[in-house]
Amino acid sequence: MRASAFLYPWDVVGDPDAPARIADLGVQQVTLAAAYHSTRALTPRHPGHRIVTAEYAAALYPPDGQHWAGRALRPYRQAWMSSDDPFAEAAEALSGAGLDVHSWVVLAHSSRLGADHPDTSVVNAYGDRYPWAPCIARPEVRAYLVDLAAEAAVRGGARGTELESCGWYGFAHLHAHDKVAGVGLGDAAQYLMSLCFCAVCRAGYAGVGLDPEELGAAVRRALEPVWSGSGSPDAGWEAVRKLLGADLAEATLRWRTEVARSLQEAVTGAVRAAAAPGFQVLLHADPAPYRCGANAGVDPGHILSVADGVVLPCTGTDAAREAVLGPFAGRAGGRGESTGGAPVVAANLTVVRGMGGSPDTLERDAAHAAALGANQLRLYHAGLASDPDLAAVAGALSRLG
Repeated sequence: MRASAFLYPWDVVGDPDAPARIADLGVQQVTLAAAYHSTRALTPRHPGHRIVTAEYAAALYPPDGQHWAGRALRPYRQAWMSSDDPFAEAAEALSGAGLDVHSWVVLAHSSRLGADHPDTSVVNAYGDRYPWAPCIARPEVRAYLVDLAAEAAVRGGARGTELESCGWYGFAHLHAHDKVAGVGLGDAAQYLMSLCFCAVCRAGYAGVGLDPEELGAAVRRALEPVWSGSGSPDAGWEAVRKLLGADLAEATLRWRTEVARSLQEAVTGAVRAAAAPGFQVLLHADPAPYRCGANAGVDPGHILSVADGVVLPCTGTDAAREAVLGPFAGRAGGRGESTGGAPVVAANLTVVRGMGGSPDTLERDAAHAAALGANQLRLYHAGLASDPDLAAVAGALSRLG
């Protein structure tokens, strides 16, 4: 089973041993960040540093100044690596070790964008803005994301791309010094807290027969039991229907699904237009269309008619893997342009113990994912993992063959 390891350019740039170390894991590919959100990352083996603080969402390559000139929304250039083009430098080194390189592009997730341009952010039913979550219904945001995807994905040395956060972002966010765990929010409350009430979304709700003022009031009423502690953090779409009411829930989902689908179609189209034939386009996805975040909620049939495949979150229990992979089982009729007609269904497994991963069960978990229809693996994250984690990964991949 083809396996790819996630990496940041700073895991490679300045460390001449990194490419061979990654190749020795037994992976065939690296998914290398080209545009990424803010983060603080440990680099346990780098000879020049141990911590990298990426202070804001940025392009990890030099954006085309002429293309972005005069535009209010434009990618920020990174300032924490001395390299002029860290993606290209890392990609060249990794290719030299015999590894295929695919770009990794984070789209609708940028706190700096929201801070600099507050009107672009998701606004919840209480009027609170989420600066980390650009509203993908807004025309200026969509134009920015489409152009960012095409530029960041199609970098020199990249043979494909993986698009993260290509859909709605919402309440959930690993924010610095988070203080939001005092009230347990299940799927239903997360969804309601993620509904956007900016002017564009209000008009969208009206277009599907909803009064946006009445909808906002209904959302706030539905959340009252959550704040009082009398509600239960139920999971699944039925919990959303129960909390908000079936008709309101379905109407909001119709609007949001239409917006997300059209963005995904526009983004993948723009990437393909910018790339050479055979360039692979995958989306990080979740088969529940109402879900928000890095793994965008999708309809499996639709997304496999648009992209060459998906990368799915498969860390955790067997039941969790079955829930994610099951909806994609038997869907061999997708585009799959770069895979001989069969779409990629990649199981993303965290292999960093300190981040909830289980490298010691990688062989077993990968086999289980394959039995459920996965045909590739993604390993998160080779740059963050300890030496024992990487040793366990190498052993598992050698046995998987």
